[in-house]
Amino acid sequence: MAGPLRPPIAASYPVPMRIAVLTGGGDCPGLNAVIRAVVRKGERHYTDTVLGSRDGWRGLLDRDLVRLSVADLRGTLHRGGTVIGTTRINPFTVEEGVNRVFDTVAAERIDAVIAIGGEGTLSCTNELHKLGLPVVGVPKTIDNDIGVTERTFGFDTAVTIATEAIDRLHTTAESHNRVMVVEVMGRHVGHIATWAGIAGGATRTLIPEVPFDIDEVCHSLTRRHLAGRYASIVVVAEGAKPAPGTMDIPDETFDEYGHVRLGGIADRVADEIEERTGFETRVTVLGHVQRGGTPTALDRVLSSRFGIAAIDAVHDGLYGSMVALKDDHIITVPLEEAVKDLKFVQPELWSVARQFFS
Repeated sequence: MAGPLRPPIAASYPVPMRIAVLTGGGDCPGLNAVIRAVVRKGERHYTDTVLGSRDGWRGLLDRDLVRLSVADLRGTLHRGGTVIGTTRINPFTVEEGVNRVFDTVAAERIDAVIAIGGEGTLSCTNELHKLGLPVVGVPKTIDNDIGVTERTFGFDTAVTIATEAIDRLHTTAESHNRVMVVEVMGRHVGHIATWAGIAGGATRTLIPEVPFDIDEVCHSLTRRHLAGRYASIVVVAEGAKPAPGTMDIPDETFDEYGHVRLGGIADRVADEIEERTGFETRVTVLGHVQRGGTPTALDRVLSSRFGIAAIDAVHDGLYGSMVALKDDHIITVPLEEAVKDLKFVQPELWSVARQFFS
């Protein structure tokens, strides 16, 4: 005799969504890996429709979107830059910008937005969330300066590129008995400079967190050369500043986004070194080469993990959050907390770097 009828087990299937993804601010190695991961899990697991917003927020301002598929993202894992483009456009600084974003979201039936960017992009994302936009953030900055995540993708690539450049500069400095001043990126923080300085065996490293005394720098170089060492490498973060009264620098100028125009500190440091020590001094500014080209394996893996976590956060309804790395686990944190504070170079790490100063 047949047993009692049992109610069918309710199947749990993900609800497909229409999701827009954008990359804002400066480009960065690993952006395509994030997009690829979002699209891969979105299409294959959740059966989502993923739309790319061209050139950051501009795509949502102008309703300029492109459908992204797994096939479209093939071959992009190792590519630098971003296949959907990026700008520093902020909807809050554009006439009717916020309304235009919400109009596009409504017209395109977008359920959520994944915004990949640094402090500026994420701050804008947080403000739009407060107005009701369903968003999830992904931290992106080669400066590694977002406080609530242990690391951001692109940082390892930038440090690797800077270290390789320093390695090459050692030999030319030794061949010509020169001081080489290497300028790396780092507007407010000196993570790239500190890591590359340690890894590359720099003679001195100058970072924004610790104002430098050019007299002390020159004295240390002189001691080194008089002791028989005939070449020195000085790594300078672009945002490094001299201690008040120790060296004249031009007045600050600002770009259209209110950011101080940086660059050139290495030239001024080199001039002072050559004038005060008499040592022939040359400058290498790495600039945008640090953020271009192929991401390292570490950055590809971190980017992929962030992308998977971001699409999962959307389906978990964790709007207003950002994915982050903590104790080698991917977590989510409130955007409000993510954009609150910058992450500066830790005193412990700086102490390690100082042990190798001449």
